[in-house]
Amino acid sequence: MGLFSKKKELDLYAPITGKLIDITEVKDQVFSQKILGDGIAIEPKEGVLYAPCDCEVVQLFHTLHAIGLKAKDVELLVHIGMDTVELNGEGFKGFVNEGDHVKKGQKLIEFDIDYIKSQGKEATTPIVITNMDAVKSLNKSEAKDIVANQDIALKINL
Repeated sequence: MGLFSKKKELDLYAPITGKLIDITEVKDQVFSQKILGDGIAIEPKEGVLYAPCDCEVVQLFHTLHAIGLKAKDVELLVHIGMDTVELNGEGFKGFVNEGDHVKKGQKLIEFDIDYIKSQGKEATTPIVITNMDAVKSLNKSEAKDIVANQDIALKINL
Protein backbone atom coordinates (compact mmCIF):
# COMPACT_ATOMS: atom_id res chain seq x y z
CA MET A 1 0.00 0.00 0.00
CA GLY A 2 1.66 3.17 -1.22
CA LEU A 3 0.83 6.75 -0.41
CA PHE A 4 -1.45 7.02 -3.41
CA SER A 5 -3.64 4.01 -2.69
CA LYS A 6 -6.27 6.09 -0.85
CA LYS A 7 -6.34 8.93 -3.36
CA LYS A 8 -9.47 8.59 -5.43
CA GLU A 9 -9.77 10.79 -8.44
CA LEU A 10 -11.80 10.69 -11.59
CA ASP A 11 -10.90 12.70 -14.67
CA LEU A 12 -13.78 13.44 -16.98
CA TYR A 13 -12.72 14.24 -20.49
CA ALA A 14 -14.85 16.54 -22.61
CA PRO A 15 -17.67 14.32 -23.91
CA ILE A 16 -18.54 16.86 -26.62
CA THR A 17 -16.45 19.33 -28.63
CA GLY A 18 -17.59 22.87 -28.01
CA LYS A 19 -17.56 25.86 -25.73
CA LEU A 20 -17.35 25.20 -21.99
CA ILE A 21 -19.76 27.25 -19.90
CA ASP A 22 -20.48 27.39 -16.21
CA ILE A 23 -23.40 25.26 -15.05
CA THR A 24 -24.93 28.39 -13.48
CA GLU A 25 -25.26 29.91 -16.99
CA VAL A 26 -27.55 27.14 -18.26
CA LYS A 27 -31.00 28.50 -19.18
CA ASP A 28 -32.82 25.91 -17.08
CA GLN A 29 -33.07 26.41 -13.34
CA VAL A 30 -32.90 22.69 -12.59
CA PHE A 31 -29.30 22.84 -13.84
CA SER A 32 -28.27 26.44 -13.14
CA GLN A 33 -29.37 26.21 -9.50
CA LYS A 34 -27.59 22.84 -9.17
CA ILE A 35 -30.82 21.13 -8.09
CA LEU A 36 -29.64 17.84 -9.66
CA GLY A 37 -25.99 18.43 -8.74
CA ASP A 38 -22.90 20.36 -9.78
CA GLY A 39 -20.97 20.08 -13.00
CA ILE A 40 -20.31 21.86 -16.27
CA ALA A 41 -22.11 22.55 -19.52
CA ILE A 42 -21.01 22.58 -23.13
CA GLU A 43 -22.36 24.55 -26.11
CA PRO A 44 -21.78 21.82 -28.72
CA LYS A 45 -19.92 22.52 -31.95
CA GLU A 46 -20.24 18.88 -33.03
CA GLY A 47 -23.23 16.62 -32.51
CA VAL A 48 -21.49 13.63 -30.98
CA LEU A 49 -21.49 12.61 -27.32
CA TYR A 50 -18.59 10.40 -26.21
CA ALA A 51 -17.96 8.62 -22.93
CA PRO A 52 -16.02 11.05 -20.68
CA CYS A 53 -14.27 8.12 -18.93
CA ASP A 54 -14.52 4.34 -18.61
CA CYS A 55 -17.99 3.91 -17.17
CA GLU A 56 -21.26 2.01 -17.15
CA VAL A 57 -24.42 3.17 -18.90
CA VAL A 58 -26.92 3.03 -16.03
CA GLN A 59 -29.75 4.87 -17.73
CA LEU A 60 -30.54 5.67 -21.34
CA PHE A 61 -33.70 7.63 -21.94
CA HIS A 62 -35.77 6.17 -24.79
CA THR A 63 -35.79 9.64 -26.36
CA LEU A 64 -31.95 9.53 -26.36
CA HIS A 65 -31.71 13.14 -25.12
CA ALA A 66 -30.14 12.11 -21.82
CA ILE A 67 -27.91 9.39 -20.46
CA GLY A 68 -26.91 8.33 -16.96
CA LEU A 69 -23.36 7.08 -16.45
CA LYS A 70 -21.55 5.65 -13.43
CA ALA A 71 -17.82 5.48 -12.79
CA LYS A 72 -15.94 4.97 -9.48
CA ASP A 73 -19.08 5.70 -7.39
CA VAL A 74 -19.72 8.91 -9.35
CA GLU A 75 -23.12 9.16 -11.02
CA LEU A 76 -23.35 11.46 -14.03
CA LEU A 77 -26.27 12.79 -15.99
CA VAL A 78 -25.57 14.13 -19.46
CA HIS A 79 -28.57 16.04 -20.78
CA ILE A 80 -28.31 16.98 -24.46
CA GLY A 81 -30.05 20.31 -24.95
CA MET A 82 -32.92 21.95 -23.10
CA ASP A 83 -36.47 20.57 -23.32
CA THR A 84 -35.21 18.10 -25.92
CA VAL A 85 -37.32 15.33 -24.38
CA GLU A 86 -40.14 16.96 -26.38
CA LEU A 87 -38.41 15.91 -29.63
CA ASN A 88 -39.22 12.25 -28.84
CA GLY A 89 -35.86 11.01 -30.09
CA GLU A 90 -36.06 12.85 -33.41
CA GLY A 91 -32.58 14.07 -34.33
CA PHE A 92 -30.88 11.61 -31.95
CA LYS A 93 -29.15 8.29 -32.63
CA GLY A 94 -27.97 5.96 -29.87
CA PHE A 95 -24.96 3.64 -30.01
CA VAL A 96 -25.15 2.01 -26.57
CA ASN A 97 -27.64 0.29 -24.30
CA GLU A 98 -28.35 0.37 -20.58
CA GLY A 99 -25.94 -1.92 -18.77
CA ASP A 100 -23.14 -1.46 -21.30
CA HIS A 101 -19.63 -0.91 -19.99
CA VAL A 102 -18.00 1.69 -22.22
CA LYS A 103 -14.47 2.99 -22.64
CA LYS A 104 -13.41 6.63 -22.57
CA GLY A 105 -13.96 8.12 -25.99
CA GLN A 106 -16.55 5.58 -27.10
CA LYS A 107 -19.40 7.10 -29.10
CA LEU A 108 -22.62 7.10 -27.06
CA ILE A 109 -25.10 9.30 -28.93
CA GLU A 110 -25.16 11.40 -32.11
CA PHE A 111 -27.44 14.41 -32.18
CA ASP A 112 -28.40 16.92 -34.87
CA ILE A 113 -27.61 20.38 -33.48
CA ASP A 114 -29.31 22.15 -36.42
CA TYR A 115 -32.47 20.09 -36.00
CA ILE A 116 -32.57 20.74 -32.25
CA LYS A 117 -32.25 24.50 -32.86
CA SER A 118 -34.78 24.41 -35.73
CA GLN A 119 -37.30 23.07 -33.22
CA GLY A 120 -36.71 26.10 -30.98
CA LYS A 121 -34.60 24.19 -28.45
CA GLU A 122 -31.21 25.00 -26.97
CA ALA A 123 -28.36 22.56 -27.66
CA THR A 124 -26.52 23.46 -24.43
CA THR A 125 -25.55 20.18 -22.75
CA PRO A 126 -25.06 19.99 -18.97
CA ILE A 127 -22.87 17.24 -17.49
CA VAL A 128 -23.98 16.92 -13.89
CA ILE A 129 -22.79 14.84 -10.95
CA THR A 130 -26.07 13.70 -9.41
CA ASN A 131 -24.58 12.22 -6.23
CA MET A 132 -22.51 15.13 -4.92
CA ASP A 133 -22.37 13.47 -1.47
CA ALA A 134 -19.75 11.10 -2.93
CA VAL A 135 -17.56 14.01 -4.06
CA LYS A 136 -14.97 15.87 -1.97
CA SER A 137 -14.12 18.51 -4.55
CA LEU A 138 -14.43 19.44 -8.21
CA ASN A 139 -11.84 21.14 -10.38
CA LYS A 140 -13.46 22.55 -13.49
CA SER A 141 -11.43 23.30 -16.58
CA GLU A 142 -10.70 26.98 -17.19
CA ALA A 143 -10.64 26.42 -20.95
CA LYS A 144 -13.25 28.13 -23.07
CA ASP A 145 -13.11 25.75 -26.01
CA ILE A 146 -12.70 22.04 -25.39
CA VAL A 147 -12.16 19.11 -27.68
CA ALA A 148 -13.92 15.80 -27.05
CA ASN A 149 -11.66 12.99 -25.80
CA GLN A 150 -8.62 15.30 -25.61
CA ASP A 151 -9.27 17.89 -22.93
CA ILE A 152 -10.07 17.14 -19.30
CA ALA A 153 -13.26 19.06 -18.48
CA LEU A 154 -13.60 18.07 -14.83
CA LYS A 155 -11.35 16.57 -12.19
CA ILE A 156 -13.30 14.94 -9.38
CA ASN A 157 -11.83 14.08 -5.98
CA LEU A 158 -13.77 11.39 -4.15
